[in-house]
Formats: sequence, C-alpha cells, structure tokens
Amino acid sequence: MTVDSTAARKPRRSSSKRSSAKQGPAEPQLVQLLTPEGKRVEHPDYSIDLTPEELRGLYRDMVLTRRFDAEATTLQRQGELGLWASLLGQEAAQIGSGRALRDDDYVFPTYREHGVAWCRDVDPTNLLGMFRGVNNGGWDPNTNNFHLYTIVIGSQALHATGYAMGVAKDGADSAVIAYFGDGASSQGDVAEAFTFSAVYNAPVVFFCQNNQWAISEPTEKQTRVPLYQRAQGYGFPGVRVDGNDVLACLAVTRAALDRARTGQGPMLIEAFTYRMGAHTTSDDPTRYRRDEEREMWEAKDPILRLRTYLTDEGMADEAFFAGLEEESDALAKRVRDVVRAMPDPDHMAMFEHTYADGHALVDEERAAYAEYQASFVTAEEGN
Repeated sequence: MTVDSTAARKPRRSSSKRSSAKQGPAEPQLVQLLTPEGKRVEHPDYSIDLTPEELRGLYRDMVLTRRFDAEATTLQRQGELGLWASLLGQEAAQIGSGRALRDDDYVFPTYREHGVAWCRDVDPTNLLGMFRGVNNGGWDPNTNNFHLYTIVIGSQALHATGYAMGVAKDGADSAVIAYFGDGASSQGDVAEAFTFSAVYNAPVVFFCQNNQWAISEPTEKQTRVPLYQRAQGYGFPGVRVDGNDVLACLAVTRAALDRARTGQGPMLIEAFTYRMGAHTTSDDPTRYRRDEEREMWEAKDPILRLRTYLTDEGMADEAFFAGLEEESDALAKRVRDVVRAMPDPDHMAMFEHTYADGHALVDEERAAYAEYQASFVTAEEGN
C-alpha cells in the first residue's frame, strides 16, 4: 500500500533547514516535520498532508515491523536462526521511504530492510529462511519489485544503478531506490554507482541510513563531511533528513523519487538515525559505545513521537492501540510457528554449486567437514 498524497514538493535547493531538535553535540542540519516531542513543524522545501487514517497506517507499519524484528532477535537467541540483523530504531526511515514508493518502482535492499520489505508486501516469514540457512532468500524479487537481501556491503548500489539505467533505456517512468548504511558509503562500489548514475542521469535514489555505527566504527571514521554532501562531488543533490521522523522520510523520499521519474537524475538521501541494538546478533555494542548515547536517542524514538502526535491530535484512541497490540501478538505467534516448522539447514549444502564441474579441493573440504560432523556424539548416543 502506498500512502496517497501528492503534497510533497520537489526541493528548491539541496541544503536543508536547521532543526530546533537536538541531534547530538553538532546539531546537524536536517529536514524535520515531526519533532521528538511529537509536534508538527513545517519545512520550506518539503511538506506533506496525510489523513488520520494514513497516519495511523504509518504507526501500524512501524509497530508491527518492530514486533517482528524483536521476535526474530529472540528466535536467534533460542537457536532457531543462525543470525539476525535488527532494525530497532530505524523504523521511521524504512517505513517512511517504503511508503513513498509506487508499485512499479524497484528496491535494492541490504540485509536490514525489514520495514521496506513489509511495505512491499513481502511476507515477514520469508525473510527468515536465509537467516536460518534453508534458502537464499525465500521470495521472488520480481513479484514485489523487491530484490533479495544483499550481504556484500555496498554492491546493491551498483545493481540499482545498472537497473535504473535499463529502466531509462526502456522509456519507463518508474524509479529505483538503493538502500545502504553509513559504513557502506566508504565502499568503492558505492562510489562507482554514484559516478555511473550521475553520468547516465539514471533514475535512482540512494537512501543511506546513517545509524551512526558501521559495526564498531563511528561515522566520523567514515567521512570528514556530512554524508549527504558527498553527492555534490558527483554532480547530483543530497539532503539529510531526520531518520526518526516518518513524515519527513516519506516527504523527502517521495520528492526524490518524483525527481528521478521525471528525468532529473539521481539523488542521495541521508536518513540521520540510530541503531538502537547490535549490528547483528553476533555483535556486542556495549564494547564500543556508551549507554548514555543510546539513552539520548531513545528520547527520539520514531514510534513514540508519532504515537504522541496521534494522541494529542485526537486521531487515535486506546481502542486503536489495544487492537494493534493484539495484532502484534498474532504476528509474533505466526512468526514463531513458521520458523519452528522450517527444516533444519543442510550443513553440506554449502559445498554445492561452488564449481560447475566439481573441484578436487572442494571435494577434500567436503569430506573433512563430513568427518568433523560425524565426530559429534548425539543425545541418543550419549544416553
């Protein structure tokens, strides 16, 4: 479902308004339409006018996405998944940008775009097979115009650029969006994607979720300037948006997509947000960042600020929130049931399709691993 509103305007300039909300010591410039306190504000270059039903829909999207994400994290801790990359704290960036898309637009995600997948009607349970090790994705990319998750950092930016160049040659008026993180912005693939998209005026939007940490490396180790300013060197505009403001993310992404569709070329959006949890479930963020930092960002929670706005403006009551809580519980149960019914991964499958005609070294490694697996004593044998 795409939110039906045409009030977002194309930007008149690439610089954005300084927000009155504190975003850390540097107080970066960004586009903001909903403050952390849940108050609506205006911006000279971007605006949006949504109905109460549409606003409740955005809130529902974020709540259900967060609940699914939390359930997946728990399932990994229980041994049902091998790994999970949480989006906790980044719901507004993903839902806002995801709902800006048209059905004929094409998405190239990383491995954390669970909220965008939700907006593209990809069944949440389909996201989990890869993390359990039983498939390579679990969905047909062309059914929902949502590509399979990309683990190789930054490569999807090149995929998106090439696809967008093809879209332009076909004469279609659709757009392409590529998601990546602040760490991926340092990859050569992203730099090459910027170059090709600019030279060929490709209808692509680069959506960088700057969650402040590339695993354990802070953003200041990635760049000496704000990430969105990198676009200037390639010849296309960039803008920084409050990544915890779902309304601003929706308005800015919609304008960027409209710009791409009308032949004006690429644009870079930096969603300034924060990764509340670990990089993945194999990471321990307490080893490299302070609790005070997380607490500061918890006060800017994207779901809480929209709930405050809905409540203060009388657009949602307790019955709505209670019903959504029941829906969240039902979703969590379905996720648990589906994952636990999935087969166990085939440990030997990793050796398949490495070479078309087989290889002596792979055969040797397969045999060694099989011997290693056979060395374990099963529970029945132990008894």
